[in-house]
Amino acid sequence: MVRWLLAVALAASLLPARSRAEEAKHTMVLVKTSMGDLKIELFDDQAPLTVKNFLAYVNDRFYDGTIFHRVIPNFMIQGGGYDKDLQQKPTKAPIKNEAKNGLKNVVGTIAMARTGVIDSATSQFFINVKDNAFLDHRDETPGGYGYAVFGKVVEGMDVVLKIAEVPTQRVGMHEAVPKEPVVIHSIRVIGK
Repeated sequence: MVRWLLAVALAASLLPARSRAEEAKHTMVLVKTSMGDLKIELFDDQAPLTVKNFLAYVNDRFYDGTIFHRVIPNFMIQGGGYDKDLQQKPTKAPIKNEAKNGLKNVVGTIAMARTGVIDSATSQFFINVKDNAFLDHRDETPGGYGYAVFGKVVEGMDVVLKIAEVPTQRVGMHEAVPKEPVVIHSIRVIGK
């Protein structure tokens, strides 16, 4: 387990380094969860539609009280659509999938969740806890179109990894639901 955590930490450190000037161009958000805080840099320039959509939910305080409802170790953690009772919150219209933006689903990146329909993402997102190249854009088919990366965790990856290891269970149609809810208390913009 320790060796795996060190490998993940090393991989996260290999994400493309950004200068302070580059980071200053990107919106930063603070995600407060019941297991700790995450600071996420959003790639406004490379995923403008996705970031605009995400920030619309953030500014509406939509994410307050939602949970990470799907947690799969050595894969990803997904949240942003359900409350603690696994009741799905009503969303805005789906957005265009920006998976062709060249960004990869590597450790620490945040991407939009979607159904089998290419342009179906609304509010749900996931954070990759390992490199998931099979989620990257490969072709124009629904299975190969990929999942749009729109940011990365810049602080709090240890929290993401803790969440990824919580015990889970099946609840109705939902698989891999944490036995103890992992709550997103809030997501707020903290700078640009």
